[in-house]
Amino acid sequence: MDGLEAVRARYLDAIAAAADEDAIEAVRVAALGRKGEISLKMRELGAMDPEARKAAGPALNALKDEIDAALRARRAALADAALEARLAAEWLDVTLPGRPRPQGSIHPVSQVTEELVAIFADLGFAVAEGPQVESDWFNFDALNIPPEHPARQEHDTFFMARAAGDDRPPHVLRTHTSPVQIRAMLAQGAPLRVIAPGRVYRMDMDQTHTPMFHQVEGLAIDRDISMAHLKWVLEEACRAFFEVDRVDLRFRASHFPFTEPSAEVDIRCSWAGGQLRIGEGDGWLEILGSGMVHPKVLAAGGIDPEAWQGFAFGLGIDRIAMLKYGIPDLRAFFESDLRWLRHYGFAALDVPGLAGGLSR
Repeated sequence: MDGLEAVRARYLDAIAAAADEDAIEAVRVAALGRKGEISLKMRELGAMDPEARKAAGPALNALKDEIDAALRARRAALADAALEARLAAEWLDVTLPGRPRPQGSIHPVSQVTEELVAIFADLGFAVAEGPQVESDWFNFDALNIPPEHPARQEHDTFFMARAAGDDRPPHVLRTHTSPVQIRAMLAQGAPLRVIAPGRVYRMDMDQTHTPMFHQVEGLAIDRDISMAHLKWVLEEACRAFFEVDRVDLRFRASHFPFTEPSAEVDIRCSWAGGQLRIGEGDGWLEILGSGMVHPKVLAAGGIDPEAWQGFAFGLGIDRIAMLKYGIPDLRAFFESDLRWLRHYGFAALDVPGLAGGLSR
């Protein structure tokens, strides 16, 4: 069969000149496709006499194999070249120092809550929880807060909407975490030592107040508990929280419906150079309210006030977070400003513990 050498040379040149996958495919179809030049020559073998077919057949098969091998080699060469170009463009120097990934931070309120939990756990207090939507009885009546008390008015409390004609006692967004004390007494009885951290709600908004804020209540009930025990617990808690060697607390007579006697608690401090220093100086700063649990509150919790007595206290988590970490405006706690969170926030692994220091 004449002209095979010219066909071979032409296709090998075309394959060598092919610059991409499409060009390679075009050469393959032209040479080896169903209607390709070499395929058509293979069909002509049937019309040849035996002697001519015996000579032409091996030559065509050899040409077909050579063209096919050249196509495969050129396709592999193009793939290798493409990979080399990609590697050259997408290189990475593994000897460079790693870039730190963006990290989230723990909100100061969450951090201070965990600090308080760690402190009071060390003093033998368990954590109690309760719902944020409370019944009027748990939030007011069981805590000896009379119907005429200002806290039960709509200008101070968020009342939940009721359907027309619904005469049942209203539900409220709890105004303190003290209802958790009642629930803990009803569930566990006496003796009892719990703290109740959580969100509370009141209609107030300024630099030091927000409609939603955080409190922690403490409750201890036993047969021979006194104000002396309350004073010792608060001194130990304040010393651990503010991370100072000693604190001085001052108790001032006050009035709360759920405790009798009741006392506001001040802590000795100084503002030298505009910086708050706890445990030194001649200034006093109010930090919490406390007192002995009122007998009516014990009775509402299912505990006999003739056999048991206890103390309770409550403080604002947001406020003591501001004091300890120098945060000037309470409203910034709830603005979700990432810059503020990066400045005042804590690393996720900064788990408070008394052994190594709460904030170290």
